[in-house]
Amino acid sequence: MEKGNFKIALFVIVMACFSVQQSANAQSSWKFKKAELKYVDLSGANNITGHPIKTESIRLKKAKSVDTATIIINTNNILHSNLTGIGGAFNEQGGEAFMRLPQVERKALAKVLFNSTTGAGFSFCRTAVGSSDFGLGAYSYSETAEDYEMKHFSVARDEKSVIPFILAAKKENPSMQMFASPWSPPAWMKESGEMDGGNKKPSANILKSNSEIYKAYALYFSKYVQEYAKNGVQIDRLIVQNETDMNPTYPGCDMSSKQMSELISAYIAPQFNKDGVKTEIWAGSFRGKRSDAQKFMKLDNAKDIDGVGLQYCGSNVMKELRADYPELKMMHTEGRCENGKNTMKQARKRFGEVAFWINAGSENFCYWNIALNEESKSAWNWSQNSLIKIDRKAGIVHYNPDFIPVALLSSYIRPGDKSLKIETAKGEDAIAVSNKDRLVVFVQNNEETATTKHIQLDGKVYDVTIPAQSLCALMFKK
Repeated sequence: MEKGNFKIALFVIVMACFSVQQSANAQSSWKFKKAELKYVDLSGANNITGHPIKTESIRLKKAKSVDTATIIINTNNILHSNLTGIGGAFNEQGGEAFMRLPQVERKALAKVLFNSTTGAGFSFCRTAVGSSDFGLGAYSYSETAEDYEMKHFSVARDEKSVIPFILAAKKENPSMQMFASPWSPPAWMKESGEMDGGNKKPSANILKSNSEIYKAYALYFSKYVQEYAKNGVQIDRLIVQNETDMNPTYPGCDMSSKQMSELISAYIAPQFNKDGVKTEIWAGSFRGKRSDAQKFMKLDNAKDIDGVGLQYCGSNVMKELRADYPELKMMHTEGRCENGKNTMKQARKRFGEVAFWINAGSENFCYWNIALNEESKSAWNWSQNSLIKIDRKAGIVHYNPDFIPVALLSSYIRPGDKSLKIETAKGEDAIAVSNKDRLVVFVQNNEETATTKHIQLDGKVYDVTIPAQSLCALMFKK
């Protein structure tokens, strides 16, 4: 071997040994002898009164065989390096109910939901640009037809309830981030001339396709972000259209990927730049039925977005996007709405839903309605679940079953955490997140008796006893 080649070979061997040693050191920095067990009761036996998390210390037992592991975690195997956390959506119905509570009750509720020390610490939340289906009716911020310069633009309606609710949350958690999306453009910008009733004539439930409307809509978005900022609410991300493939009875708009791409690149982004608006622009929110996300990403202007918002889509959509666009940022925008029954059976399914999104590569999970009133019905007359139900007449706050698992997950999946890749046995759900100080592994037991989970951590298998009908966070500290 020539002298130069020998030096290169020696260097490669040394660096390989160094890499192996570094890997070993990274793994050995975690000591899996004991853990703090944070858990919530999902049996439905107890009344829910505020923050439901229980804590106990446990010692781990080493399993006899590696083959017993049903959950496998390598702490060096990073899936997402910067999570934005867990949150839910502010809407007009919830805001109106919130403002009907006495001041002291509003403060107490905001503390339970948003305080990151003593409460659930929701960190990444959503609101609607104008009315969602859980507005008190269809409305926009531009009700005057052909107001292309937005001279009559106003968020005054949101100042009554939606904005005060968000401000109460931000007082408890100043670092909470917000994203927003419209369910429909103002009625006069659409072919139908109506915000809702898209099911009657789907072909007209679209944004008018001309530059004058596009310019006006871009200005509408810019005004929205600026007016919210004046009210003390920073909108960190704008998602251009909620559920691009929907033609519902409530406010909606069917927007093609091509139209969205043109709207973003030629109108919204330039308007934001002109006005000094720093809000990120995200495509979506896309569902899976029409492959709108995949179609959008194939367009030339796809590079102009900051990321893609997704809801109600299968794992195939996430896998395709991740395989074709490895650097693409993806976020979850809406959890399952359910039917307003708010049962513990429904709540027990939430962990599997969150695990799906986090393990598929989303940087967050966003529950849908944070709060609804005692009727929990949309203005279009159907019921949905919520974390909180507020009885306006009695002035009483009810914590629904969904709050229990979502509160636990939000408490220990924090902004800036890393999500780890996990291998699990069929039918087993798990989530693992870490930061420089701690590792948290989430598992759930739906059985009526305590059960043992076999968890492999950096090559060693441990048996962990999990309480009956509980969702658990196993916390390991460095």
